[in-house]
Amino acid sequence: MRNKLILLTLSLLSVAACTKKEENRGQGPKPVSTVTVQTRNITGYSTYPASIEGRVNNEVRAKMQGYITQVLVDEGQFVTKGQPLFRLETNSLNQSANAAKAGVGAARSNVAASDATIKAAQSAVNAAQVEVNKLRPLVEKNIISNVQLQTAQANLARAQAQVSQAVAGKQQASAGVAQAQANYQGVQANIDYSVIRAPISGVIGKINFRTGSLVGPGDPVAISTVSDTSELYVYFSMNEKEYLDFLKNSVGATMPEKLKNMPAVELLLANGDVYAQKGQIKAVTGQIDPSTGSIQFRVSFPNPDKLLSNGNSGKVRLPISYENALVLPESATYEQQGLVYVYKVQQDTAKSFVISVIDRVNNMVIIKDGAKKGEVVVAEGVQTVKSGTPVKPQPKDFDEIINAIKPLF
Repeated sequence: MRNKLILLTLSLLSVAACTKKEENRGQGPKPVSTVTVQTRNITGYSTYPASIEGRVNNEVRAKMQGYITQVLVDEGQFVTKGQPLFRLETNSLNQSANAAKAGVGAARSNVAASDATIKAAQSAVNAAQVEVNKLRPLVEKNIISNVQLQTAQANLARAQAQVSQAVAGKQQASAGVAQAQANYQGVQANIDYSVIRAPISGVIGKINFRTGSLVGPGDPVAISTVSDTSELYVYFSMNEKEYLDFLKNSVGATMPEKLKNMPAVELLLANGDVYAQKGQIKAVTGQIDPSTGSIQFRVSFPNPDKLLSNGNSGKVRLPISYENALVLPESATYEQQGLVYVYKVQQDTAKSFVISVIDRVNNMVIIKDGAKKGEVVVAEGVQTVKSGTPVKPQPKDFDEIINAIKPLF
């Protein structure tokens, strides 16, 4: 009985093995889509997170302390330079202005009184001079004594002294007028400061204080911000390695020449759209930031439709040109342990090879080495192929494959 069981088991195994061989013989080489390695002129992009600011951003602050009585604009509104934005309470200032104005009037009255005093003193001088002139020839002829002339001369000196005193009084009164006018103008300037005006033409940002709020020049938070967004400044950063590569690969002997020769830059908006206007790199900070190890670039973008505003975010795309680059569809590659592989078809057999990838652009990989132009590789379904698998190549159109690749997310 035992021998029979052994014979039965061996028979079943033999049948299974024969069946497997028949199945393998029936499958034959695996059909696979293939393409050849090509050379193309490709434009890739280096992408960097960016922050967007208006060309000029001015804080709106009060020049004097006071309570806001009127908010004359709304957030997001376009304003022109000098346009009133807020009004502050001025009751006490108006009272001070009235008092200062009254002080100016009083000072001018003092000047007028000094003029009258000078006029009277000058009349006294004239009269005393006439008396001296009349007595002098009489004294010379010994008609009268010299005492009378001396008395007249003393009167003349006193009158002249009174004139000098009156003139000094007028000068003091005039200084009083100047001081009073300065006081009045100072109060009037404060009244003018009670109207807070736009420092530049632009768009009003968030309004942090409204009617009833006490504001002043020392507030840590500005009342609002006005941004000139006719042109935008977009800032992005490179690390030190990227910056050195940028310098090496850019055309020009100096930094201004390199920036001038840089191609136009694109801006990816937060929703993934490409901004319609292209920008130009205008400036680079002079040194590496030691805290971040990066250096900052500034790109200028026109904003004719006022689509973007201060505080937006996005990504800057710097174009990179690859001339006669070796390319393959991304679907022809797979990765293992950080290495990128392709299956080359050699004598109807798929064989795995490591390739070095420079960049990935438009569903293509740009190859540095590991493949040559014209070599045939498996283009699709590389996950179902193993190295050494017999294959039946089925050539496909290169562009048809890369255009069929859709992003997963």
